[in-house]
Amino acid sequence: MRIDRVKLIAEMARRDMRVQELADKATVSRATVTALRGGKSCNENSIRRVANALDIPVESLLEGVGGEKIS
Repeated sequence: MRIDRVKLIAEMARRDMRVQELADKATVSRATVTALRGGKSCNENSIRRVANALDIPVESLLEGVGGEKIS
């Protein structure tokens, strides 16, 4: 599963949050956050953790118009 890297980077910038800070808050590795910022695919659980850490819905990070729904 992929997220929109621009949306992630923009949200991190709005919150003035660095990669390591987000990784710590989301309890994922720094490499995972770096991969997401680079447009790499990641597992659903990690994406949920990152969205929760940013206090935003997962859908707001997904690629494309409408994106995939995560139940």
